[in-house]
Amino acid sequence: MKTILVAGANGKTGREVVDLLKGMPNYKPLAMIRNPEQQARFDLMDVDTVIADLEGDLTQATQGVHAVIFAAGSGSQTPAHKTIEVDQNGAIKLIDQAKANGVQKFIMLSSMGADDPDHAPAELNYYLKAKKTADDYLTAAFTNYSIVRPGALTQGAKTNKVSAAKKLNQKGKISRKDVAQVLVDSLTHEHTRNKTFEVLNGKIEIPIALSAL
Repeated sequence: MKTILVAGANGKTGREVVDLLKGMPNYKPLAMIRNPEQQARFDLMDVDTVIADLEGDLTQATQGVHAVIFAAGSGSQTPAHKTIEVDQNGAIKLIDQAKANGVQKFIMLSSMGADDPDHAPAELNYYLKAKKTADDYLTAAFTNYSIVRPGALTQGAKTNKVSAAKKLNQKGKISRKDVAQVLVDSLTHEHTRNKTFEVLNGKIEIPIALSAL
């Protein structure tokens, strides 16, 4: 059974990831949380937790971990300094700790537009620049990674169908539940290895869509 650290486990997408991993026989989710008050949710699920803050000490976070799913994020409405600390510097620190502790794979939840932040709307520029910096750092640091760049995230129902490509050349939405499935599938799907790709709502079953990357 492989231990999968979920950074941002208490967030909306992170919770979906933990739920999926919890129901799979080969994985043991490890929920990374910032403070003990968040632990009760995961105790009820019988999910182990590790207290670690992306803005603080991450030394213990990746010990004994096989893979990391980084589902944390400050959100595009967060002040710039907070975004840089979480989405950029926090991600980089966790990448470093994962590499130091022999983590086998690192999966990053990024954002559509992170490939070209200078052409994004002004209010998203700093957010996407932080994402791009973290993404670029991951590609240089890890020999086994996946970077998933969804469109606008919704609370919609899970469809198990997406559109996926290195560049989709369109805007759109996708449910957090479907994004979570893509993140979890990227743990083992060979066509996501060392790939950076965009995902939106679509009509193709997720495993088939990922096979075309």
